[in-house]
Amino acid sequence: MYRRIMLKLSGEVLSGIGNKGFNSENVKYLSEEIKKVSQHGMNVGMVIGAGNIFRGKELTGVTNSIADHIGMLGTVSNALYLKDYFEKNGIKTIVVSQIVNLPSVRNIYYDDIELYFNSGYVVIFAGGTSNPFFTTDTAAALRAVEMKAEVLIKATKVEGIYDKDPKIFTDAVKYDTIKYDDAIAKSLKIMDTEAFAICQRYEMPITVLDFFKKDNLLNAVLNKNVGTKVIP
Repeated sequence: MYRRIMLKLSGEVLSGIGNKGFNSENVKYLSEEIKKVSQHGMNVGMVIGAGNIFRGKELTGVTNSIADHIGMLGTVSNALYLKDYFEKNGIKTIVVSQIVNLPSVRNIYYDDIELYFNSGYVVIFAGGTSNPFFTTDTAAALRAVEMKAEVLIKATKVEGIYDKDPKIFTDAVKYDTIKYDDAIAKSLKIMDTEAFAICQRYEMPITVLDFFKKDNLLNAVLNKNVGTKVIP
């Protein structure tokens, strides 16, 4: 059983696949899955994308660095939305970020993160890495190392990692466990190269799972056979 996890979510978790904004049923589902984990006493850190608001590549004619800055602000919006929803449903939540100065957002200090976890808070890391040109995958990997997580869980809409796209190829084979070197050699799309490099360098295990399957997150935290595990 893992005692401290980093959960990486896409913004689509809040809106539904291919949609924008906030879907009440999706947010309720997310809240219920997080509550199951937090009630077991696990320390939960989260990084969420902003795809439910917009994606940088959708901003045609906008300088890449500016588009990334706007995207980082989108993750702050999502984090604050979740904080409000979680707390109304009995989940103590803190939002931390290095890019904004708001009364509802606290700066990132390592000692404070430990205090938040020890007090039973879910900690949402907003604002990406605080630098443009890096994705929320990279932010999740970085924060996972900083918060001393035991595993980085990447929530997706497929069961795990396959040798080829299971939505296209019916004979796609799922890996239960795969090593970093093998995943690199096979050019498997687990997460962005920078994020994967951080996890490999610091031997951070990764679990890739279907977040939309009920209880998958809890079962992964309990170290059951869920999704695909990427290991040193």
